[in-house]
Amino acid sequence: MKISVIIPAYNEEKYIEDCLKSIIKYAPTNLLEIIVVDNASTDNTALIAKKFPGVKVVREDRKGLTIARQKGLLEAKGDLLAYLDADTRIPPCWFDIVNKEFLIHKNVVCLSGPYTFYDLSKMKQIGVKLYYNILMIPGYKITRFLAIGGNFIAKRDALIKIGGFDTSIPFYSEDANFAKRLKKVGKLKFLKKLYVYSSSRRLTEEGLVKMGAVYFINYVSQLLFEKPITKKYKDIR
Repeated sequence: MKISVIIPAYNEEKYIEDCLKSIIKYAPTNLLEIIVVDNASTDNTALIAKKFPGVKVVREDRKGLTIARQKGLLEAKGDLLAYLDADTRIPPCWFDIVNKEFLIHKNVVCLSGPYTFYDLSKMKQIGVKLYYNILMIPGYKITRFLAIGGNFIAKRDALIKIGGFDTSIPFYSEDANFAKRLKKVGKLKFLKKLYVYSSSRRLTEEGLVKMGAVYFINYVSQLLFEKPITKKYKDIR
């Protein structure tokens, strides 16, 4: 199965280069394309991304994460669409795990995994692991859906079947929304070993407790009401 990597990017000139370097360094033979969705950036995000041979940059002037995700879905040609945040870096094993899981488990329509924050103290790293182990993973075992928006891979035909991304959702719980809908067409797997390295900029800005509470509350809101509670969000760059 051919893989398209899609990276929504709004003013990500500080991070996009390292993200693309990691993808290219560990790219498998079935990587079809890398698409950077320049989501109304006003900095040098697009210029930096265009320096990489084979990277396709598409402009989306309507600002919004789900709008950028949908743009990537419409542009991509791969069988598997891998969505990564612009401030993430993949480890060497990432693509190997993806290919193996989709090869063995034919009924899986989406894979996801956690963030490992490369710029966070050890104490806060422990807090993040507790958050996953105490709240999110037990919740996933009950609901059978969980996806981290900056680290997931879905079958393109499954995303098309559910109507793509809900562009009315600004930010919080957009990943819980598409994960819950994907559950209707196939199996989702959340794997601890499918981690990516990520910046802790939002966690550092908002605080671990506050951010964890907001994400969990909005996940529950999607579970019960299929809509987020938190409508506003802050761009942290």
